[in-house]
Amino acid sequence: MLPRIAKAQSTKKMGRVGWLAPAAQLPLGLENFRAAMRERGWIEGENYSIEVRSGTSAQGAELATELLKAKVDLIVAPGGLFFTARGVTGDTPLIFGINGDPVVAKIVASYSRPGGNVTGVSSLSAQLSGKRLELLKEAAPSLTRFAALANQTHPGVQTEFEATHAAAQRLGITVKWFPVYKPSDFEPAFEAMTRENSQALAAIPDNMINLQAKAVADFAISRGVPTISGWAEFAEAGNLLSYGPSYRGFYRHFAAYADKILKGAKPADLPVEQPTVFEFVVNMKTAKALGLKIPQSVLVRADRIIE
Repeated sequence: MLPRIAKAQSTKKMGRVGWLAPAAQLPLGLENFRAAMRERGWIEGENYSIEVRSGTSAQGAELATELLKAKVDLIVAPGGLFFTARGVTGDTPLIFGINGDPVVAKIVASYSRPGGNVTGVSSLSAQLSGKRLELLKEAAPSLTRFAALANQTHPGVQTEFEATHAAAQRLGITVKWFPVYKPSDFEPAFEAMTRENSQALAAIPDNMINLQAKAVADFAISRGVPTISGWAEFAEAGNLLSYGPSYRGFYRHFAAYADKILKGAKPADLPVEQPTVFEFVVNMKTAKALGLKIPQSVLVRADRIIE
């Protein structure tokens, strides 16, 4: 009996996960995905494997094609590579992680019934835009002229535009929109903000904004401008504030999808999920560089303070 059992176990199909993400998202994202997979009984090298590909958004289709040739059972594509990858994935399950609204972007039919071969996680960015503006205003209450920096190609950016300006009206501040389309647009945007005498900056979170977080911080500190965006890495890069979904929790969502799909579930039947854990980070080193005294009412709500 024992040899037959061992043989049956050895011939059981190993799950194959394709991981497609910008290089900057690889280490922490994969670390949290692997940890969450272990909690669900998936041991890398024993009952599943990961094929990793990374590059720019423009390389999404090419890299996804490589993963398909590797015969993966599903592809996890957090960030901008998803949008160029989805055109070549056919029926292979594709799990996204985006900041925008997947219904507005016509990625899924609805949150509850995505349809097709795609499902994933939306980070509620538009719903959080107003809260970020409130936190920035509370941290710097005397400021009234705010800039909003946004990747204009980001899905759902119009919804975030509306949410940001509605919050500005409530707070009695003015917000001027500064769109960017590619990394080379950031420097001209900074120059335009300087000409407009913008006193604070709210960056609409997406992958391109995150990759330019250090450039935003350098500009902001040189001009004495407090900033906020969505991911903790924005504050970690030297910006004043960040408020948004927990990076760790966001990536662990993907393991829940992978677990179900590897066990036979169809993406069309798996509802799009939204974050439940959020993180507010304050960079006190940056506050000191800006000569800004953060009110205690803001500090007591911080989940993490960078000294």
